[in-house]
Amino acid sequence: MKKFPIVLDLETKYSFRDFDDPQKLGITVVGIYDYKDSQQKIFEEKELNKLFPILEAASYIIGYNVVNFDIPVLQAYYPGKVEVFQAFDILDYIKQKIGRRISLNEVIGATLGKKKTGHGLQAIDLYNEGKIDELKKYCLDDVMLTKELFEYGVKNMEIFYLTPNGKLAIEVDWKKYLESQEAKDMPLTLPF
Repeated sequence: MKKFPIVLDLETKYSFRDFDDPQKLGITVVGIYDYKDSQQKIFEEKELNKLFPILEAASYIIGYNVVNFDIPVLQAYYPGKVEVFQAFDILDYIKQKIGRRISLNEVIGATLGKKKTGHGLQAIDLYNEGKIDELKKYCLDDVMLTKELFEYGVKNMEIFYLTPNGKLAIEVDWKKYLESQEAKDMPLTLPF
């Protein structure tokens, strides 16, 4: 069966200032871009059962800090083990290349000349204020910026970041995450 990657970002009810365990942060919304049908999708907490089959069928879950944040947060909701998801984390890749973490905003600014529409703590405020449509838009904006960064890297084989001495390139080899549709089969843990 041919598999396709997804780009994922999620927003939480709480921050690490409230809890140090990602499984206690609570999900408000999860946004994805699904390469299988070239569509953006958004899921509220009560709709996550519709998201899990998509994750299980994906070749890779692509994101920015997805391995250390988004996927561990999902574990509180997912009945199986999230470790079975194959992930490509752009932030981890950058950290391995330059030895430090940098924000998505810094990378998209230097690479795409764009900026995020907000930050995670603002997303928590939107949720608390009941502004769910704005929250969904913010989450999907992050998904699409991450997708655009990923695709820029696939096409140009480099991305950029800023230093005090100017813009520096990071060589990337990301085509395999977009083209590898023969990713190993994942054991399904949900009753289908």
